[in-house]
Formats: sequence, C-alpha cells, structure tokens
Amino acid sequence: MKIIDASYTFDRSQLVFKFLADDRIDFRQLAKDLGYVYVDTGAMYRAIGLYVLRNDIDKNDEVAVVEAVSTINVSIVFEDGQQVVLLNGENVNGFIRTEEVGMMASGISGYAKVREKMVNLQRELAESTDVVMDGRDIGTVVLPNANPKIYLTASARVRAERRAAELEAKGEPADIDTIEKDIIDRDYADMHRAVSPLMKADDAVEIDSSYMTIEEVQQAIIDLCK
Repeated sequence: MKIIDASYTFDRSQLVFKFLADDRIDFRQLAKDLGYVYVDTGAMYRAIGLYVLRNDIDKNDEVAVVEAVSTINVSIVFEDGQQVVLLNGENVNGFIRTEEVGMMASGISGYAKVREKMVNLQRELAESTDVVMDGRDIGTVVLPNANPKIYLTASARVRAERRAAELEAKGEPADIDTIEKDIIDRDYADMHRAVSPLMKADDAVEIDSSYMTIEEVQQAIIDLCK
C-alpha cells in the first residue's frame, strides 16, 4: 500500500477511516493485528477543545480560538504501542472523552487555521510510520491517496446506545436521547462546515456497522487489506 502524491510523498502504508460509527471497532487491536500504529485524529481536536474550555474561550470567537491554537502545543506520542495525546506536555487522555469536550471540538474544528495545524501534524505522523488513521477528513483531505479508505458508519440511535453503554460501564449517567441529539448535531455541523467537511470519498468502501459485531467489522476491514 505505497502512497505517492504530487504534492507530498508517503512511502508508508496507510489505512484510513472516515467514520460515523463510534466504538464499533477496536482500532488499536486492528492496528496491532496489521502491524501498524493507530492514530486517532479526533483526539487531537478534542485536546484543543479541552484547552478552549479550560480557558473560558468563546468557541464562536474565531480570532480568539485561532490565537490560542497558535500558542499551544498538541502532539502525539506512542507508549507501549498506545497513543498518548499531549497538550502543552500534559497527558490529557483522561480528560478529552466527555460529551462537552466533543461538542467543543466539533465547534472549533471548522476554523481553517485550526485544521491546518492539525492536518500538518497528521501528515507528519503518516510519513514517519505505518498507520491506521481515523478521522472525519482523512480520506478526502489529510491523506487523499491512501489505500484502502473505509467509510465506517452506523445509525445515530445505535451510536447513542453504544455511547450510553460505555458511560454506564464507567458508572456515569447517560441519557440516550440527549446523546443521540448531540451526535446528530455534531454530524450536521461537521458535514456542513466550510473547511474540510465530512463526506465519503469517491473511492472509499462503506461499511455500515449498525448490526455488526466488533469482530465482524474488523474482519471485513482486514479482508479489504489482503
């Protein structure tokens, strides 16, 4: 799976996902099975969202958000094969998975300067190692010539049920209807943003995981890589 592009060259294997399926696949295990490194690009935007929340910055104030992004450092390192997201040197893995941070990340991710900074980092990661990379603009913007591309989807209701189950397993309260609305709102915002909107790449393979097990989804993807 060698990738060569006129504007930039990738001589590593790249398996990319544009996804609307949340937890219906264990990307880390898939990457391990393939001998790749897993890169969750959404976590990078969540780190910025966390910073904006912590500093009481208005997500609708593009100037303030862009100014903040220009001064902070978001990076990814890998420890024992696991991705660790660093925000100004702090491991923020344990703080970026809340619904509040997710909505904030969606709200600021449409700003061109924010995406430019993140896209450059994502491309650098893909240049340096074999990756399984998931995100909402990977196959269309970040790595447009990657192969194969997977558009992994599921219904909003099913995704809400999965998220609720995940929260309840942690002992946290979860209202499925509220979660479903947040998912629908976030999808709409991502699909209609002016910069790098969420869309299925023409050459992507779509997998609807609504009624598939994690094992079935992973096997379907592995089959595509053979």
